[in-house]
Amino acid sequence: MQRTLIRLFRVLPLGVLYGCMALVIPFYMLFGKGYRASYRFFRDRIGYRPLKAFVHVYLNEFEFGKVVLDRFAAFAGKRFRMDVPRIDLFESLCREKEGFIQLSSHAGNYEMVGFSLKSPKPLNALVFGGETATVMEHRAALFGASNVRMVPASEDLSHVFALNNALADGEVVSLPGDRIFGSQKAVECLFFGQKAKFPAGPFVLAVQRNVPVLMICSMKEGRRRYKVHLERLPEPSGETRQERIQSLADAYAAALEDVVRRYPDQWYNFYDFWK
Repeated sequence: MQRTLIRLFRVLPLGVLYGCMALVIPFYMLFGKGYRASYRFFRDRIGYRPLKAFVHVYLNEFEFGKVVLDRFAAFAGKRFRMDVPRIDLFESLCREKEGFIQLSSHAGNYEMVGFSLKSPKPLNALVFGGETATVMEHRAALFGASNVRMVPASEDLSHVFALNNALADGEVVSLPGDRIFGSQKAVECLFFGQKAKFPAGPFVLAVQRNVPVLMICSMKEGRRRYKVHLERLPEPSGETRQERIQSLADAYAAALEDVVRRYPDQWYNFYDFWK
């Protein structure tokens, strides 16, 4: 199925497949599990009225569908314009001897960053299970040109040691900062006016290794155009290790909220983030 989709992208324009996606979104809204959580986000956290919140649930699902299609379009060889206004933040960190952490999120289409930003250092990207062989094969081919290595997440947390070693070698580590996986250790941060749990792992790793942290979100701004938002998080403050971890997590949550408020339809979180 996925190989067929990639072949379709080689002959069909993006707009045609986007149109097909628009027609099936109502079925996802009716039978999918994420509708209520998405509606509550727009209604309670963004503050939209009921009808407007309902419309934005549709737009949220549609934008997510386009992100998925864009990934296969990239596999098929289609090119996307990537605007990176603050690329100097990325390049200056790459010039340093020490490694750094690149924090992603489920906002926008982070995978497009890996297809475009060229890192002179090896970039070790944490990837989660459940991907098909087709996706992994094409992703590896495209990422290889950008000096990106994929580190599969494992239940025994052996990936943590691999990422730690990469930082010790002065390399770049890329991982999401807004989704708990494996270890249930979390940091509570204020997010859209209410406490929410963020995974402790990325912030523990940053404080432990004492490395800079760069948040990156790649947001869709046109049919074949993305804008990459870069934000270097401030040095963590506090006397204790836990205070520094909390400080860094709070800074990430604030930076992510700023992006999501600008692109609320492009935060792909289909469960109740605040429970």
